[in-house]
Amino acid sequence: MTIGLAHAELIAVLTAVTGNDPRVMTVRSGEALPSGPFELGHRTLQSGLREWIREQTAHPVGYLEQLYTFADRDRNNEILGGRTISISYLGLVREQAAPGGGLPGWHGWYEYFPWEDHRKGRPAVLDDIAARVALWVDGDAARRDQRRRRIDFAFGLNGAAWNEDLVLQRYELLYEAGIVAEAGCEQSRTFGRPMFADHRRILATGMARLRAKIKYRPVVFELMPENFTLLQLQRTVEALAGLTLHKQNFRRLIEQQDLVEETGGSESETGGRPAKLFRFRHAILEEREFAGTKLPLSRN
Repeated sequence: MTIGLAHAELIAVLTAVTGNDPRVMTVRSGEALPSGPFELGHRTLQSGLREWIREQTAHPVGYLEQLYTFADRDRNNEILGGRTISISYLGLVREQAAPGGGLPGWHGWYEYFPWEDHRKGRPAVLDDIAARVALWVDGDAARRDQRRRRIDFAFGLNGAAWNEDLVLQRYELLYEAGIVAEAGCEQSRTFGRPMFADHRRILATGMARLRAKIKYRPVVFELMPENFTLLQLQRTVEALAGLTLHKQNFRRLIEQQDLVEETGGSESETGGRPAKLFRFRHAILEEREFAGTKLPLSRN
């Protein structure tokens, strides 16, 4: 048996929604996610990660939940020297300037995954993806049918429906097909901005978790200001899902779930009639602690 060292790394997917744009906090000028080793002096995994976030970005962090543990062999052994186990967390914040020492900055989700934003219709990059993966599908006659089914299911091709939750599956298929930079493809900027090691895979995992979770838990309110209009809430959900929603159906669902209450104030939106301001009903967390709170997506 070969004995070697394993490094424990903590890594954060900090997400905000600003100006209808879902964004992620990065370091190294957009190339990586905030991260650092789990050290003996750290009291807990989460407290250790908060220390690294504070040092590298100086951005305040409230909500954090453990996301996934990445421990595949050969993930980044050549870079760090030895096996690395990465324990990732998803954080939801309100965007602020980040003056930390790790060259921090905010970048849009869809810089890294341009095929995931369908709010203005089907992204043109999906045509490029379909053409490139067709070469990969046809490259293995024995597995051609299986590969075609996987591609159709993941990317909503050839009559299959688009499923916004399959962010990770789509990225991993592109990696397997060898058409993203992290897989060694030199001409890959069409397929999103690359990241260090497997940080883009970790970001995809965080996106998928959040897209799924906003449908059954009220975590979207962690991204909202204290007071907001229903249109602002809808635009935030749309930004995260990468889909547009039916306005009246969305409002009806929000009201039925009893998630918000009026503040008594109003705000003018795009020069039109003043819109009522609402706030999240925090009591809902106690009332439905065990049953969960559903926030369904209702597509146009």
